Amino acid sequence: MEITGPMLDRFDEILTPEARGFVAALQREFGARRLELLEARQARQAELSAGGMLDFLPETKQVRETEWSVAPPAPGLEDRRVEITGPVDRKMTINALNSGAKVWLADFEDANSPLWENCVNGQLNLRDALDRAIDFETGGKSYALRPDSELATIVVRPRGWHLDEKHALVDGRPVAASLFDFGLYFYHCAQRQLAKGLGPYFYLPKMESHLEARLWNEVFLRAQALLGLPAGTIRATVLIETYPAAFEMEEILYELREHSAGLNAGRWDYLFSVIKKFRTRGREFLLPERNAVTMTAPFMRAYTELLVRTCHKRGAHAIGGMAAFVPSRRDPEVNATALVKVRADKTRESGDGFDGSWVAHPDLVPICREVFDGVLGSRPNQLDRLREDVAVSAADLLSVSETPGEITEAGLRNNVDVALRYLAAWMGGLGAVAIHNLMEDAATAEISRSQIWQWIHNGITLSDSGEVVTKDLVERIIAEELAKIAAEPGYDEALYGQATALFKEVALDDDFAEFLTLPAYARMP
Repeated sequence: MEITGPMLDRFDEILTPEARGFVAALQREFGARRLELLEARQARQAELSAGGMLDFLPETKQVRETEWSVAPPAPGLEDRRVEITGPVDRKMTINALNSGAKVWLADFEDANSPLWENCVNGQLNLRDALDRAIDFETGGKSYALRPDSELATIVVRPRGWHLDEKHALVDGRPVAASLFDFGLYFYHCAQRQLAKGLGPYFYLPKMESHLEARLWNEVFLRAQALLGLPAGTIRATVLIETYPAAFEMEEILYELREHSAGLNAGRWDYLFSVIKKFRTRGREFLLPERNAVTMTAPFMRAYTELLVRTCHKRGAHAIGGMAAFVPSRRDPEVNATALVKVRADKTRESGDGFDGSWVAHPDLVPICREVFDGVLGSRPNQLDRLREDVAVSAADLLSVSETPGEITEAGLRNNVDVALRYLAAWMGGLGAVAIHNLMEDAATAEISRSQIWQWIHNGITLSDSGEVVTKDLVERIIAEELAKIAAEPGYDEALYGQATALFKEVALDDDFAEFLTLPAYARMP
């Protein structure tokens, strides 16, 4: 594997000849199949755009109707009542592991801006944490790890199948970012985790079919064989965060069954995927502004109920969605209002049978734990709640048009404002950004820009101002919101210039960019 990015301090500890050879072996064996599956995504999108519809697959009916189960919970993953998510920078690594959460989703994906130094330093931080050789100082404060028995279990989220790592080449072509992130962590940290009585665990993002899960399973088998580890050592939780994957939950669990640790309801990317998959289908798949879409919307309720039913039927954990609120230390009124919503969200999830849920900030760990403690008590999970009362049809999953809510000028402005702020931060190297007391990542930026694209192409009239959403209107609002941001301390004209150009490309072009991170990454050094 040829490295074209700079070899900064200590990078030689991660990018060793042996680790590079390991990743190269995975890329040579599985890279072509990955590209075939990405082409299959495009073919499926063309079918949907031409009038096709999503449904449960007739060819896999036997999988859904026969008896089978996934592997039992692995050490450190029996109890997942609170999981915290965040990027793999040094401070977050320490804070997340110390947070009191049961699991830390160590994120190389949506909460990570994929600057070369972020991706390699993240690997160093994880290895250093396992070696207990990590500390951090800033603003007169020191950060260090608690005893191992008090730390969250690390579960790494590599980047999705659609992304490349352009600074690492095999046979002259970029390595799949998924294999780069997975391979380096597995090579360096699998044995370290096993020595602690745990194991190498992963969250798998953005998959659209069980065939993509099958590819991951093949990667796992090969990686374990290369390092002499038994099959099943790896465990993986799949994010059900694309619309097609919601119709293949059982099949995805089945493909990964000896490596499966469950499914997660990735609600923000799921909303983005709903828009993306049916963006050309008119108002039947039109969503109101993003803050109006709650988990009680009929199509979202169907999605989460089916996820719990599917997981528990097969002995797998069902993990709930993100509480993205970022507590304010200066505004107790904002905190009080938001915490009521967080408590209600977690109460709904725990009552529905979820085994745990996500938070984005350490200060939310106690409230999430309290809610799930109230349902679980001393039990590690509620896998025994089979939810046999749930019967979800394809029509239920597709009932987007029943979603209540409006599309307002305030909602449009919020989408523009959040996207500009987030993209400027992302281009500057930050992938998880607190904006207006919410933790925004690439998924929420995707919702913002894709909604605007959809509203323009459906001639939506804003319910408060009466104006029709057009490119000209959005251009005007971009200029107005940018002027407000420019008046704030710390404004970076160069970064916001890049962010504005990128946002206009992915929100206003006639052609819909599949992921905004693709043109964004192309602009990165």
